[in-house]
Amino acid sequence: MYSQTTRQITINVNPTFLEDESSPEERRFIWAYTIRIENSGAETVQLLNRAWQITDANGKIEKVSGPGVVGEQPVLSPGESYEYTSGCPLATPSGIMVGSYEMETEGGERFDVAVPAFSLDSPHDTRQLH
Repeated sequence: MYSQTTRQITINVNPTFLEDESSPEERRFIWAYTIRIENSGAETVQLLNRAWQITDANGKIEKVSGPGVVGEQPVLSPGESYEYTSGCPLATPSGIMVGSYEMETEGGERFDVAVPAFSLDSPHDTRQLH
């Protein structure tokens, strides 16, 4: 699991390779990732937007951004958490994702919360040490 805390908002990420949905011979590799957002601060916050940078094993970068996560813009009071699962397809057997969430306090202050970089590794990745 990967974890990072920004302004008392902790993001935990657990990626899983989906063998049954992937097709290595067709260069299609699929991962699910579960993210848990925990508010251990004193303010209620709402997740407004997400921004992702996805890099495949060839160094190709894709940027994805938009409102909320999985169609929701959750509100987290102090002590609350929110968990969701989403997915990522790649044309290579490995890659990396990193991102951020734009949050807003009840008072209207907006700030970014870092999502830690996490590896997308499959058993089809052949690594060579030089």
